[in-house]
Amino acid sequence: MEKDRIFITRKIPEHLLEPYTDMFDFSMWENEEEPVPKEVLFQEAEQADGLICMVSEKVDKALIEHGKRLKVIANVAVGYDNIDVEEAAKRGIIVTNTPDVLTETTADLGFALLMATARRIIEANKFIAENRWREWGPFLLAGADIHHKTIGIVGMGRIGEAIARRANGFSMSVLYHNRSRRPEAEKYIGAQYVSFEELLERSDFVVSVVPYSKESHEMFDKQAFAKMKKSAIFINISRGGVVDEQALYDALKNKEIAAAGLDVFAKEPIGSDSPFMALDNCVCLPHIGSASVETREKMITLALENVKGTLCGEGPLTPVK
Repeated sequence: MEKDRIFITRKIPEHLLEPYTDMFDFSMWENEEEPVPKEVLFQEAEQADGLICMVSEKVDKALIEHGKRLKVIANVAVGYDNIDVEEAAKRGIIVTNTPDVLTETTADLGFALLMATARRIIEANKFIAENRWREWGPFLLAGADIHHKTIGIVGMGRIGEAIARRANGFSMSVLYHNRSRRPEAEKYIGAQYVSFEELLERSDFVVSVVPYSKESHEMFDKQAFAKMKKSAIFINISRGGVVDEQALYDALKNKEIAAAGLDVFAKEPIGSDSPFMALDNCVCLPHIGSASVETREKMITLALENVKGTLCGEGPLTPVK
């Protein structure tokens, strides 16, 4: 009996595939860091029953139409705005993602980014690297306290709640805004539900964990940054598209807000020529929210299990609804 064929869009550790090699024939783009060329992706998709892709791959209508054998598209990410889910559904193709397994790791990174930005960690490292440390001064590279401040979380899903729990450990007051209220978060974490505008006005730290959608597109715009405190620090670990990047750059450049920490951007990857990289009050990371070895392996394994469940008739573990 012919095995189902699975194409994986980036190189992943072979040992993760071993439990599935009796069931499937795998082909894989042999590069971990460089994206699969479009022509190769289309060629492989045409012959594949299952596609395991990264958030950086655009699985649009044209690709889905080309993949006439496709039965499942397994995204190795929580977000799936890189996939035309509606087109996939029309063709009976199951789309899956990898929630839960990356929640705590992404929250770790979000809070680490908040701390690095507030305490000017990257600036301090650069200060030594450039041999500028001559003497000690009382306000040398002085940043902002984190403890006992107010954090405003936009998007109180799994990751938002995990960040709120970390904020509790720093004795922070937690505000949140979400499409719907989260009574459990209010009861057990002490989070207070407020409007988006009130959150912007009251928060010392504004953290974006909101999913990208038509409604959230550039919700952090010029007006939003104008509502924030001048001492506010903005952190984005959701999607770059939720931010009007020109408005954010202007707010940082003109000191309308104090600083920003960004793990995501509207167009990725960015380079050293990005305007944000020229700002001392902006910390930029290359979309590494879930990038621990343990978590990335769990994400890939979940994607493989979703493919197995779909193609073997048991059903996927985490289908996109």
